[in-house]
Amino acid sequence: MFRSLLRLQSQFGNTLSFSKVCPRSQHFGFALKYSTAAQERKRFYQDVSISQGEGGVYEINLDRRKLKTPGGKLFTVPNEALAIAVATEWDAQRETLKFYTMHLTTLCNTALDNPTQRNKDQMINAALKFLETDTVCYRVDEPYGLVDLQKNEWDPVLHWIENRYNVTIGSSSSILGPEIPEATKDTFRQHLNSYNFWSLTGLEYVITQLKSVVLSMGIIDRHLSVEQAVLLSRLEEEYQIRQWGNVEWAHDYDMYELRARTAAGTLFVHLSSESSTVKRKLMQD
Repeated sequence: MFRSLLRLQSQFGNTLSFSKVCPRSQHFGFALKYSTAAQERKRFYQDVSISQGEGGVYEINLDRRKLKTPGGKLFTVPNEALAIAVATEWDAQRETLKFYTMHLTTLCNTALDNPTQRNKDQMINAALKFLETDTVCYRVDEPYGLVDLQKNEWDPVLHWIENRYNVTIGSSSSILGPEIPEATKDTFRQHLNSYNFWSLTGLEYVITQLKSVVLSMGIIDRHLSVEQAVLLSRLEEEYQIRQWGNVEWAHDYDMYELRARTAAGTLFVHLSSESSTVKRKLMQD
């Protein structure tokens, strides 16, 4: 069964690049508190499997016990591909369960229990707030090396998304940032509304990690790889490190953690999308 997960990477290509991301991570906001009461626990099961339940949903089985959410609900996912990915997370755990590495499980728990009791409109509004403070829209006036770096690296992505969605975003070195036209917000609001609740949960997670709607949509639309988007989100930090050096291991650790969270969120969006190409192809194999 778990061979199917390997096909996921071949379908996504460089978008996910699992071999380059670090499994450890921290969760943002509520997800950190919600993922589990304990960050580590001794493994209590031998086998992991999936089964199809009522209504066509899929369940995760740990030995003969069905997995449940922190809220006590039966843990179910909408399709087989996502079930395989989640089951792989549980199967990959060794003697100790490291819940902070199980990003897909955490995202599923969030979608199932909806602990903050938000609807799609509230999630979309929260995501669009990042557009007003988007990482790639805020520019510096100096030093000139960083000014050129931002222009050379961020402008092509900004131009891509403006052309892709026929919107105007712009950039600014003002502390207030660029003024985003209402027409642009309406376009993205309409686009985000096309996602189902589960996919929107994953997309908001990615946006929160990168602090950028532009970079997040670049990954989801397969214009950027996870590695490219993470590097672009850390452009100023990378510039400072290049100038002054970095603390040994700390820089790489932070970068790999961000890659892991971003890759997991991206995979979650695609696997939970009803129109996912990967889902259709997996079902045909």
